[in-house]
Amino acid sequence: MIYKTGDNIISSLGFTTEENFSAVKNGISGLKHYDVGAFDLPEAFMASLIDRERLNDEFAAMQCVFATSLTSLEKAAILSVHNANEEAQIDLSNEKVLFILSTTKGNIDLLESEGRYRPLDPQSPVYLWRSAKLITAFFKNHNTPVVVSNACISGAAAQIVAMRELQEGNYDYAVVVGVDFLSKFIISGFQSFKALSSEICRPFDKNRCGLNLGEAAATIIFSRGGVKELKGIRLIAGAIRNDANHISAPSRTGEGSYRALQNVLQNIDIGQISFINAHGTATPYNDAMEVNAIVRAGLERVPVNSLKAFFGHTLGAAGTLESIISMKALEENKLLKSMNFQEYDFENQINISQENQFSDKRYFIKMLSGFGGVNAVLLFEKT
Repeated sequence: MIYKTGDNIISSLGFTTEENFSAVKNGISGLKHYDVGAFDLPEAFMASLIDRERLNDEFAAMQCVFATSLTSLEKAAILSVHNANEEAQIDLSNEKVLFILSTTKGNIDLLESEGRYRPLDPQSPVYLWRSAKLITAFFKNHNTPVVVSNACISGAAAQIVAMRELQEGNYDYAVVVGVDFLSKFIISGFQSFKALSSEICRPFDKNRCGLNLGEAAATIIFSRGGVKELKGIRLIAGAIRNDANHISAPSRTGEGSYRALQNVLQNIDIGQISFINAHGTATPYNDAMEVNAIVRAGLERVPVNSLKAFFGHTLGAAGTLESIISMKALEENKLLKSMNFQEYDFENQINISQENQFSDKRYFIKMLSGFGGVNAVLLFEKT
């Protein structure tokens, strides 16, 4: 049995899980408008950005001697792990602790300063393995860290890796940290797809017109049952299914997502599912695909929400951040609303959560999808 023993979120809404969850419960979005010229871009955009000054101040308070050699992404990951362990209270240097880094872009924005068309130094900060090693070295952990970079499902895929390693008994604890920061490269890439909304996104709404991007670092510390007496939220199943439909567009029928749902739903009472936290990017094809997958899996009556209008799409951090917020909701018997939803417009009907409600059911499902036709589903239980 794989239990959550500690967690933390660093985002535009705060630097603790409690700050972030409180903002979500109160309907506060961390998304803001950025004018032309931000990130040296020719178009305005909406995004949620981490407060760099607060990040540097809180990191400095840790009295880190390596601060000058670390990027903002690495500082945020380290601070998030440190804060999560305030709750878990484990020895992060122990050989039975595995670190797993989830990120889609890492420090790729540094390519411009490194020189895009010349060979990179093996120690260049653009390499994901190097960032992972710097994070583990900070905590004096000598195990080889795992890097998961699989488009937008990275945060869910990393949790599945953690679950498998713990179930096999290879480790007693797994530290899953998802982190991504925005840059001109990332934002302009989504702008080239015409995928960004100039307003706060509207997941599953008839008038949805694109996504918003966000920054976050979010950490979950998992423990293998038997290490100590545990009670709370546990990760009980996870599945990845790749439909390889298109390099950037999802399967219109939601085939991969549907098959992942099928896998995790085995041997559970569907009537005990409190909610589905969908990927819910507010792009036309993603939301329609998820509706199809949910209906095909027989879950059309289960309440569905998206957190993208609170945080934006935080890329490699989305799977960890949104799992943490959903775990907190399950712990507190809450069903959170899908913010900015007003009007439904799909042929298939699903149950979009339009207000915060009470729910004391046992399970929630986390869905993610990404470029290349990748799809992941996680199933959590409250014990």
